[in-house]
Amino acid sequence: MTDKPTDPSQQLPTVAIQNALQVPSDNWFEYPVTAHPHHTDYGGVVWHGSYVAWMEEARVECLRSIGVDYAKLVALGCELRVVELSIRYRQPVLMGMTAIVKTRIAKIAGVRIPVDYEIRSPDGQDLFVTARVTLVPVEQERGKILRQLPLGLKDALLKLTAGLG
Repeated sequence: MTDKPTDPSQQLPTVAIQNALQVPSDNWFEYPVTAHPHHTDYGGVVWHGSYVAWMEEARVECLRSIGVDYAKLVALGCELRVVELSIRYRQPVLMGMTAIVKTRIAKIAGVRIPVDYEIRSPDGQDLFVTARVTLVPVEQERGKILRQLPLGLKDALLKLTAGLG
């Protein structure tokens, strides 16, 4: 007998999903970053892949802020895989600069979870990057997309996206 649940959607509400919900009024979660030397190319400009890493960090923290512990979700056999990524680089972040990665869950369609991003200056005046990532829940053991979102995850995401058109 294994420790992994046979049906992740039945196990998630009590173990991986908390009842906490901390949603800013504009539905954006803000995650501050600083461009360190290892994030940049030889010219001191943030390397394009660093933005993607920052977005993933912000997404995991955004989920945590609504009670979804990503590590527990994975331990239960369900992960959220990226199936689509669209990114627009508008102006560079330079070494030593700080920025805010703004993250929000857009309107969910079936099991597809679209996540929007803006990377801005701390004062909000400069827009560096806009992006959208689409996630789907996958049963880790079989590598198959789940036919529906696990209940606890779906409930948390619906609260976060309440009011979206």
